Amino acid sequence: MDVMQKAKMLAFPQLGDDRGRLVVIEGAQDISFDIKRVFYIYGSDPDVVRGMHANRRTEFVLINVSGTSKVMVDYGGEKEIFHLDRAHTGVYLPKMVWKEMFDFSPDSVLLVLASEHYDQSEYISNLQEYYQEMGLK
Repeated sequence: MDVMQKAKMLAFPQLGDDRGRLVVIEGAQDISFDIKRVFYIYGSDPDVVRGMHANRRTEFVLINVSGTSKVMVDYGGEKEIFHLDRAHTGVYLPKMVWKEMFDFSPDSVLLVLASEHYDQSEYISNLQEYYQEMGLK
């Protein structure tokens, strides 16, 4: 299976005035999919690695709304690391990329927007199984 898209950084408009900033993200407008699930990760130590899976159907946008973290994506041996350190930027993750989130700052809140409702059967949690489904190794 070929990866149709790669992960990419997104920047969202910062609105607001002297009262503060406002970032609006609308599904199928500011991001490429309708948002069906929202969750966030917080309280993770810097040495904790989260994720460690690929999704067969779900696309994601990850935004550090507070603090910082890093996201490593693996397209089947080709790896890329994204630094999330601004509340108005995020990383788009297409389906069928291996993802690992790590290096969380103490104040990190990583917001995740997902294109699908949770379904455990679409998760690939073994890296070798992921490589096999991708037709590698």
